Amino acid sequence: MLLSTHAPPPASEPARFIFFGGHPDDCEDKAAGTAALLAQAGHRVKFVSLTHGDKGHYEQGGRTLVARRAKESREAARRLGIEAYDILDHHDGELMPTLDVRKDVIRLIREWDADVVVGHRPNDYHPDHRYGGQLIQDAAYLVQVPSMVPSVTPTASNPVFLYFQDDFQRPYPFQHDIAIATDAVYDTRLDALDAHESQFYEWLPWVSGVLEEVPDDAVARKAWLRAWWEQDIPTAQRTALEHWYGPEHAADVQHAESFQIAEYGHQPTDDEIRRLFPMLGAGVSSTAS
Repeated sequence: MLLSTHAPPPASEPARFIFFGGHPDDCEDKAAGTAALLAQAGHRVKFVSLTHGDKGHYEQGGRTLVARRAKESREAARRLGIEAYDILDHHDGELMPTLDVRKDVIRLIREWDADVVVGHRPNDYHPDHRYGGQLIQDAAYLVQVPSMVPSVTPTASNPVFLYFQDDFQRPYPFQHDIAIATDAVYDTRLDALDAHESQFYEWLPWVSGVLEEVPDDAVARKAWLRAWWEQDIPTAQRTALEHWYGPEHAADVQHAESFQIAEYGHQPTDDEIRRLFPMLGAGVSSTAS
């Protein structure tokens, strides 16, 4: 038996979003544009990294890299205009869905009094992403249970739980339930990625075998990042954009971020989604279901 579900706050009150990534930079990669739009709309946004990222580099590591990535995360948050960024003290590549970490996730959701919780799907390529997704699922019901983590007041009702967009097909493909056009803040999104120099100009290019292509000049480097990280809008995402923005607007969108509504938590109506994501607008005729 489920406890009460969670209706979004009135339009006159800010909604509260908490995004969980496996590593510093995951939330920016998956949702920087949406986070910037939410912050601009007056909503309250917090990013959490479940690990401190101490292994995400080909030369650096340990506490030196942890300190560097924490500084990069603070700068990314500043550029996005979000108000909080927590990094948990767990080793990169070693996150496990233990009871202690589950309690940390429950505590963070409760302390933020979240209306919306976002994380990875539990079938991602990286174990920290997979287990992070499992931790969010495991917390989804328990955030309401008073005797679980009794030191923190439980949520009054169950938040909306969403998944970040991915391309994995098994056991089932990602569903573009909510698609956010991010053209208006695409430069801001790029600025947030640019803040993570250790990742987007060093580690990820090294892993991808293109490190020698990264320019030294800051302006040229950001232009390179824009070209390298550019993604086409898949058909399913375009269809979702048509649902939320109408076909005429959707046809012009060049950049978007999508989210899947988890089976856990409150199941929002379209009207509730528009209240939570005011950039979707109100009263747009839907052409897709």
